[in-house]
Amino acid sequence: MEAFLDFEKPIAELESKVNDLRQLAETGDADIGEEVAKLEAKASELLIDTYAILTPWQKTQVARHPSRPHFADYVSRLIEGFTPLAGDRAYGDDRAIRGGLGRFRGRPVMVIGHEKGSGTEGRVHHNFGMAQPEGYRKAARLMQLADRFGIPVITFVDTPGAHPGIGAEERGQSEAIARSIEACLSLRVPLLSVVIGEGGSGGAVALATANRVMMLEHAIYSVISPEGCASILWRSAEHAQEAAEALKLTAKDLMGFGVIDTVIDEPIGGAHRSPQSAIESVGEALDSAFLTLGNLDGAQLKSSRREKFIEMGRNGLA
Repeated sequence: MEAFLDFEKPIAELESKVNDLRQLAETGDADIGEEVAKLEAKASELLIDTYAILTPWQKTQVARHPSRPHFADYVSRLIEGFTPLAGDRAYGDDRAIRGGLGRFRGRPVMVIGHEKGSGTEGRVHHNFGMAQPEGYRKAARLMQLADRFGIPVITFVDTPGAHPGIGAEERGQSEAIARSIEACLSLRVPLLSVVIGEGGSGGAVALATANRVMMLEHAIYSVISPEGCASILWRSAEHAQEAAEALKLTAKDLMGFGVIDTVIDEPIGGAHRSPQSAIESVGEALDSAFLTLGNLDGAQLKSSRREKFIEMGRNGLA
C-alpha cells in the first residue's frame, strides 16, 4: 500500500476514488470509463501542481519517504557485478555505509554509499543510515584502494547525519569524518557524488567532497536537520518548518550557492512514485559527468576538486 505524505491527502483522496471506480467498472455493467478518465486527469493535474510548489519542509518529507529508492536499489540497477567490500581494518564493519567494486556501463567503479534500509528491521540493521566512525574509515579505505588501481569512485549520499552516540565519539567520530574528507580530496581518479535523499552535516560531506556533486530534485542537503536546527534556535522541534525555510536546503537553493553542480529531475510526484525512472535519470547524469571529466589527468582531477571546495570557503567568507 502506497504511503501518502500529509500534504498529499487531496491527491490520495482522488486516487482512492479512481481505484474505487475502476473496481466498480470491472464488476458492474455501468459504463463509467469517461468518469474514471476525468478523475485520473484531475488527480494527475493536482499531483503536478502540488509538486511544482513544494515548500522546503515538504521537500524534506519527500526526501525521507520510506519508498524512496536507497543505495541498494541504485546499485542493483546501475552497477553490474557488484562485489561488496567490508570492514575498516581497525575496529569492524559498519552497516550504515556500504561499498564495493562493480561496473557502471562497462566502466570499472568503486561504489560507496549510505544505506538506510527498508522496513523496521532493515532500518535498525543499517542504523537508519547514520554511520559510526568505522563506516567512514571503511569509506576512506575503499577510496584509497580505488585510487591505487586507477578506478573512478561513485558515492550515494543519504543520511540524516553521522551517528551521535557516546561510543561513536569515543572511537573518534569527528576524526574519522575528517579522514574520509581528506581521502576524497586526495584522489587522483574521478569522484562523483549524488545526494539521493537526505544529505546531513559532516556525515554527508564525508562522501560528497567530489569533482561533481549532483542532487535529486527533491533531496535535501544541509549542515543540520530542520528538527535539530529548531531545537537549538527555538528550543523546540515544533519549529522545524521555519528552520527548513531558513536552512536553504533544497537543490534549487544549493545550485544557486554553487554548493552542488547538477540538479537531477525526479519523476512527477517524487522518486518514490517511479523508482526505476529516478534511477535511470541518475544513471544518465553519472554518465554525462564521467564524459566531462574524461580529459583530465590525475593531477588535474585532484587540484580542480580541492580548488572547488576552497572557492566555496572563499565565497562563504565574502
